[in-house]
Amino acid sequence: MTANAQAEQPVFSIEKLYVKDLSLEVPHAPRIFLDRENPQVNVQLRTEGSKIDDGVFEVTLTVTVSAKLPDDRTVFLVEAAQAGIFQIRNVPEDDLEPVMMIGCPNILFPYARETISDAITRAGFQPVILAPVNFESLYQAQQQQGASANNTELPIQ
Repeated sequence: MTANAQAEQPVFSIEKLYVKDLSLEVPHAPRIFLDRENPQVNVQLRTEGSKIDDGVFEVTLTVTVSAKLPDDRTVFLVEAAQAGIFQIRNVPEDDLEPVMMIGCPNILFPYARETISDAITRAGFQPVILAPVNFESLYQAQQQQGASANNTELPIQ
């Protein structure tokens, strides 16, 4: 393989993974801890990507988990923005968005899941363990709907 052919090979590497933002609210504490009702848990995902330099991109996976009681009182609300800086070079323009909206979130999700679970546990609640997510099928569904933004609501099991 020539040096020129090697230079044209696709490159994908993780430069940095980090929590960009973390928010936790327990608006009805301390009384909410005395409630024995099971809350309804809702999970939302949002993926965003942006170019920060030539061949270098930041992708942020934001996971929002809220728990509400049947009377609509919020038990807790936690939002974590797990981000990564990725080097993506020599990838065809048509393939760049799928890499950023499928490949990168697949890497970020386990970290976001741990951050969410840890924050909820530290707030005094039973941990919420998020089920695995198939970002490829989410991306394909959104492409069929004509949406370029990657916002998704997930059921909790």
